[in-house]
Formats: sequence, C-alpha cells, structure tokens
Amino acid sequence: MHAWLSLIPFLIVISMSIWLKKILPGLVLGILVGSFLIKVNLLSGSEQAIQFIVTTLSDETNIKIVGFLYLFGGLVGMMKISGGIKGFSEWIGKKMNTQRGLLALIWLTLPFTFMMPMFRIMMIGPVVKSLMEKVKISKEKVGFTMDVSTASVIVLLPVATAFVGFMVSLVEAGIQENGLELTPYSVFLLSIPFNFFAIVMLIIGLIRTFWKSKKQKEETNHKEDEKKSQHQYHRIGIKKELSMVKAQPWNLIVPLFLLLGLSLFLLWQDGISKGADTLFDAFSEADATFVMLLAVFITLILTFLFYVIRKLPLDEMLYHFIDGGNQLMQAIILLILVWALSLTAEDLGFSEFISSSLGNFLPVFTIPAIIFLIGSVVGYFIGSSWGTWGLFMPLGMTLATATDASIPMTVGAVFASGSFGAMTSPLGDTTITTASILEMPLVDYARYKLKISAIGAGIATVLYLFGAWLFL
Repeated sequence: MHAWLSLIPFLIVISMSIWLKKILPGLVLGILVGSFLIKVNLLSGSEQAIQFIVTTLSDETNIKIVGFLYLFGGLVGMMKISGGIKGFSEWIGKKMNTQRGLLALIWLTLPFTFMMPMFRIMMIGPVVKSLMEKVKISKEKVGFTMDVSTASVIVLLPVATAFVGFMVSLVEAGIQENGLELTPYSVFLLSIPFNFFAIVMLIIGLIRTFWKSKKQKEETNHKEDEKKSQHQYHRIGIKKELSMVKAQPWNLIVPLFLLLGLSLFLLWQDGISKGADTLFDAFSEADATFVMLLAVFITLILTFLFYVIRKLPLDEMLYHFIDGGNQLMQAIILLILVWALSLTAEDLGFSEFISSSLGNFLPVFTIPAIIFLIGSVVGYFIGSSWGTWGLFMPLGMTLATATDASIPMTVGAVFASGSFGAMTSPLGDTTITTASILEMPLVDYARYKLKISAIGAGIATVLYLFGAWLFL
C-alpha cells in the first residue's frame, strides 16, 4: 500500500470542513474512506471504521478525557441551576465593565488553572461566557484569548502541568535512541526558550488584550453570533429557567475551590506514589489526566452534599447534571472521531510517509525551521500536540545529532510545531472545547485563529533560521 494514501482522510476532513463549515461530516467520511482504503470492501471497510472507534474508546487516556469532560459538564450544569454562575457573574460584573477587563480576567485566572488546557478552559469558560453579554465583545476574540493564554503558556511551564512528563519522556527516548550522554530534563529546560511560536503567540495575545484599538468593528454583537450558531428555539425552556434562578455566588466559589485544591493535592500525592522526592518532581511525575478525572469526581460528590445542605431540589440537580454533561457531547463525539481518524491514518502509514519524505531533502542549515514548518502542517492536520511531538521528536533529534545542529533548538522547534497544531487546528481538543462552550461555529472559529497564528508562525520561522545561523 502506498503511504501517501494516508493523507487522503485528512484532506477530506479539511476540505469538507471548509465547504460545509461543519467538521462532523468530514470526520465521518474521512474515517470511512480511510477504512475502505485499508479493506476494499463495503462490509469489511465499515467494520474497520467501527473497530477504529472501539479501539479509541478502549484507550485508557482517551476514556479518562471523555469521563472528565462529561463530569465537568455535569458540574457546570449543577452550578448553573444552583445560581452559582449567575451570582458570581453579577458579583464580578460590578467590578468589570469593559472588554479589556474581561480579557484581563482570563489572564488573571492562570495561576489557578494552569495544570491542563482542557481543565483551564472548562473552569473559566462558563463564567466568561456569562459576562460577555454585558461588555458586547465577540466570541472569537474571547475564545482566542482563552486559547492563547492556555496553549501558549502551559507548554512553557517546566513543572506541574499535564504535558511535562510526556515531553520529558519523548526527549529521553530520543537521547537513548541516539546514544547521547545528556540529561532529559535538562534538555527539556534548555528547549523552552526555543519554543518560539508559543513565546511569540503569548506576546501577541497580551498585546491584543491590553492594546486598545480604535476600531470596534471587530467586536460583533454577542446575540448576532448566537443566532448564527444555533436555532433561536433551541433550549429556550432551559434558558428561561436559568434566568429565573436566585443568584448565589458561593454555589460556584465552593465547588471551584474544591476542584482546584483537590487537583493540586492529588497531583502531589500521585507524584509521590510514583517515587518523586520533592514537590517539583511530584508534579512532573503525576498522571495529570487521571488526577483531573478523580478530582472532578470527588468534587461532584462533595458539591452534591453541599447543595443538599443548602436545600436545593434533588430532582433539579440531577436533571441539570445530566443536561450539563450532554451539552459537551458534541465536543466528546468530535474528539472520539478525531482520535479514530488518527488511527486510520497511522494504519495507512502516515508516520512512515512523513519520516521518509522529510529525511530526503532537509538542508542542515534549516533543520529547526523546516522541522517547525512541516511539523506545524502535520499538527494542523491531526489536531494533536502530543501526536505531533511523538511523530517528530525521534526524527528531529536524529537529524540534529547527525548534522550537529542544536539539539535544544530542534527539540524546541518540535514542541513549537505541536503548539501550532493544538492552537489552530479545527481538530484540536482546545479549539473544539472552546467553540463548544462559547457556542461558536467550529470551522469559522478555527479560521479566525489561523489568521492570527500564521503571523506568529512566520515570526517563529524567521527566529529559527536566524538562531540556527548563529549556532553554525
């Protein structure tokens, strides 16, 4: 089988998403076409497509993410009907009356939500969404600020995030494969200043937040955006019910602080159980995905008891827990299909095709820049920073070792390419989750982010070329 066929499912998804402005039909067709390329038979191909989805749901990490999303959605639903989000929004709304204030609030939540991108977005998203009506700001700009303050910061932190352990393990594998006498964590630390895309996007995000523009045309009316994203009659009963609840900010504050405190404690405990000696090492070693799921599960139980003590109706809490979880089913279904699409492409030889193609034409001088550019393209196609890193780290470190290119810079370029994919791709879990929470058309939102991120990618490419020239 020709490995270049592995590009076809991705091309189908991207082209249909641009055409229909919806990603779900393209994902389904991409998986089906890829499955029929593997098994050229209607029945066998259909069975293969289902097998990819079943395999995806059998993956331990994937099912943890699905569970976290649904349970967190249920927690948000309970906080809504309890008046928690309404109360907190009214309280903070008295102190925040401008677009800049809302965007600054997103950045100020970083010290409490930096551990995991999806965790951060789902914690701040519902509160930010409830404040958008007051300041008349576009959903796209708010979503971009949420994503850039998440994706561009978390990959630059050397400890206590869901990424650190995985990133260090990739570097360690590359060091062992090439027989290098280097310390994996030290190489990871040295690579952080060379993640030029994340650094540039962080600067762009801060400028867009605090630099007041005279042009207000970009700030579209929230109501107009909502009309575009869903039918005016959808969920009208739920919306009316939520508008009538009594504002009680403590019904939001208590669950969120419970979730934050439990997350930090369980991260430390899990890391210690894996042999870590210090707090720094414990946060690096912990299984952040499982910890977040466990934290939200315990928080749900304690929150339920807290609401019962406050005499909230039991049937209302249960109904809105399920409704809140169901509100994220679109994001969950999209993620499952994205994971299945990646399995389809891998079976068609996607990794081998990329590796063999790159190895034939990379000039020594431009290794970091080209690794970043091609990795960014692949990252956009697959929508996964982890997948991009796993694919390009062995290639990048092998090329850097063979040509005496800077290993920290090449490692930084690999991490930067994954950051680009996670930030811009309509297949990325960050983009899908943000668009789902803020009720934006997914493809339009991804296109909005791509226009800005392309500038950051261009600047990063120049920096890699200039940096590589200095290291020669």
